[in-house]
Amino acid sequence: MDRPRSHALFTEALNFIPGGVNSPVRAFRAVGGEPFFAQRAEGSHIYDVDGNDYIDYVCTWGPSIIGHAHTAVVHAVQEAATRGTSFGIPNSFEVDIAKKIAEWVPSVEKIRMTNSGTESTMTAVRLARGFTGRDKIIKFAGCYHGHVDSLLVKAGSGALTLGQPDSAGVPAALAALTLTLPFNDLDAVDAALNANKGEVACVILEPLPANAGLIPPMPGYLEALRDLCTQHDTLLIFDEVMTGFRLGKAGAQGLFGVTPDLSTFGKVIGGGLPVGAIGGRRDIMDHLAPLGPVYQAGTLSGNPLAMAAGLAQLNILEKENVFDKLEKLGGQLELAVRPSLAKHKIEATFYRYGSMFCLFFTKGPVRTLDDAMTSDRNRFKRFFHYLLDHGVYIAPSQFETGFISAAHTTEDIAQTARVMDAALAEIK
Repeated sequence: MDRPRSHALFTEALNFIPGGVNSPVRAFRAVGGEPFFAQRAEGSHIYDVDGNDYIDYVCTWGPSIIGHAHTAVVHAVQEAATRGTSFGIPNSFEVDIAKKIAEWVPSVEKIRMTNSGTESTMTAVRLARGFTGRDKIIKFAGCYHGHVDSLLVKAGSGALTLGQPDSAGVPAALAALTLTLPFNDLDAVDAALNANKGEVACVILEPLPANAGLIPPMPGYLEALRDLCTQHDTLLIFDEVMTGFRLGKAGAQGLFGVTPDLSTFGKVIGGGLPVGAIGGRRDIMDHLAPLGPVYQAGTLSGNPLAMAAGLAQLNILEKENVFDKLEKLGGQLELAVRPSLAKHKIEATFYRYGSMFCLFFTKGPVRTLDDAMTSDRNRFKRFFHYLLDHGVYIAPSQFETGFISAAHTTEDIAQTARVMDAALAEIK
């Protein structure tokens, strides 16, 4: 596909925006070449400024769960905008969406809205420290929780893609308070908690890591983490920014049947607009200002446009049995990809949970970040560009997750499977 207008825009952007992009992975550094510039998106498709049409499996990195520019979401935003874009005082949408999230997620008794997933995880860690009076935290290699200083240590997502799992500008003294362990290794968690008795405020993780590809938790792993945290009076925080309201009404915690003390959310509850949230036990949440000593604030938190969009999207998820459709579409893709891998004798590992999927170009199984790092990134690069040039857009990184929306059709999936099969034949 030719993209002369995208090329011109990217050339100009490089003069005014670091790397030409406002979020690092968009630069295509991991796969080479230049990003395309979007003109519009509708349903399951995204269109660039050169008129090229792509079946979209990035879905705005997750939130477009019912598809791009859904009429109900667009109308909700338009109607809300006519009454004002921001008030700096409470609005009714905040109450409505808080009630709905509390109804859907049993572990959430109270919730505080923020403007992004990063803000939510930042608040969660601060709240855990304030509630417990402890300073240290445990996170897992490859789990990305936003660009928070305390959490940008052996992170996934863009940091991993760029080969810089740690960021300059993070003080060593602060990073020293973050204990980073391998995912799926219970003995490491047990040892760390015992070696730091009474010092660990929280264990934070993606219950289904989706920022280093898609890495399944081992059977019993999340349940054992819950038990260890309870034994050590350490809070368990699930980062469900990716999985919340995408894997079901109760997210990953509902899927796996494990109850965290705090949860962070984002993406899906914004309907495509910037939003995040933190929720959990009443006694912990009441430590937030103005009731408690842990300060958190945001002029645009609970913004009426984001709340209206998110509420419209959640209502559709509730009324239209979207999760069953997503499971069927995901199953259709999986049933097509696995035989293609076998036919072309390519060593790869395919994981899928509902509408989330990842193809690692490594023999597998993939249980840790180290496993994911054995992936053949050159092969992924060739795979990515073949798909893109044939109208299928997946994330420009081996270490990201693919997303299916309810707007995808069986023909979208069938066409994607045909393109993937041809790509696998090309790169074997």
